[in-house]
Amino acid sequence: MESQFGLANVWTQGDFVTRAVAILLLGMSLASWIVILVKALDIVKYKKHASAVQTFWHSEDFAAGLTRLGSDPSNPFRQLAMEGREATAHHRNTKGQLHESLDISDWITGSLRNCIDGFTARLQSGLAILASVGSTAPFIGLFGTVWGIYHALLAIGTSGQSTIDKVAGPIGEALIMTALGLAVAIPAVLGYNALVRGNKHILIRLNSFAHDLHAYFVTGARVTAQGDSGNVRPLKKGA
Repeated sequence: MESQFGLANVWTQGDFVTRAVAILLLGMSLASWIVILVKALDIVKYKKHASAVQTFWHSEDFAAGLTRLGSDPSNPFRQLAMEGREATAHHRNTKGQLHESLDISDWITGSLRNCIDGFTARLQSGLAILASVGSTAPFIGLFGTVWGIYHALLAIGTSGQSTIDKVAGPIGEALIMTALGLAVAIPAVLGYNALVRGNKHILIRLNSFAHDLHAYFVTGARVTAQGDSGNVRPLKKGA
């Protein structure tokens, strides 16, 4: 005999508030998983771009280095290199403008920082959705539970049947909403923490690359760690 209790019965027997809570939790869950999957794929892609940075510094000139970084317009490392090149050329070739009062080192630093800040904003987009879902979904589920218990008790009181078998079913169904809220919130919180760690790794690599690019555009050579100078050739500036 098919049980009269369960998720299907919660939906069919629930009022518009119960159904609205269920639909809201479903929408929050879908939004969370979409953000998690899209941002996770982006992090995997950016890590592949980061692995090509060393080949950039082993190139014979700047143009060859850009080629080794690939042609993906969303590659933040390629964007950073091109931004540094354009900032350097603009500062040296443009006369009679206010930015000439800035040292070229400061001008390049500002340009690279603006590029990194823009990429950081794009990298962190969507994380607010996960944070919001993780913090509110349990309370939305709890609201559905409280509402369901209230109406279940009203129905039991009206019928006059207060035996344990009559009480346990409706109240147990109401508690399902709390479980659904937790089921939505937990993946959102775990996904948020994992994405933040992945973003941090990408930004560390990007800031390190920006530091080397700054040294290259100002001095003509990359700043290398001790013992690494024999492995990396300075790029030619004629590119």
